[in-house]
Amino acid sequence: MKPLTKTIVAGLMLCAGMAVAETAATDPAVIARQDLMKSFGGAAKTLGEMAGGKVAYDAAAAEAAKATLTAGAAEIAAKFETNAADPGSEAKPEVWTGWEDFVAKAKALETAATAVDTSSAETIGAGMGAIGGACKDCHVSYRM
Repeated sequence: MKPLTKTIVAGLMLCAGMAVAETAATDPAVIARQDLMKSFGGAAKTLGEMAGGKVAYDAAAAEAAKATLTAGAAEIAAKFETNAADPGSEAKPEVWTGWEDFVAKAKALETAATAVDTSSAETIGAGMGAIGGACKDCHVSYRM
């Protein structure tokens, strides 16, 4: 795997939100947003593996993964509207105190996902840096 691809995949793992909290979430709002982040992880993995040559390019799978990221990013603000006090949540309180910035970061992910060209593994790779960067930018600020 190329160094750039490794960097992109590592960044996308941030997007995945796959780290396991010490306590499982019980609040339905928290579970819903964790499920959304897990869907991002699966989609990012699909695209990242194609871009990195780990799996063969599949146009339908690439477009489905892009659709998951794009549609899911549009749902972030709604999923985080409720500030649930759940010990299983990995969201920092700054999500709600910095709401406008948080929503802007979600929009940046939506923009990056929308821009990904899924016509080949190479074009997917070219767009993955922006997706990984958007995920990282938000997680650095708003995820524990």
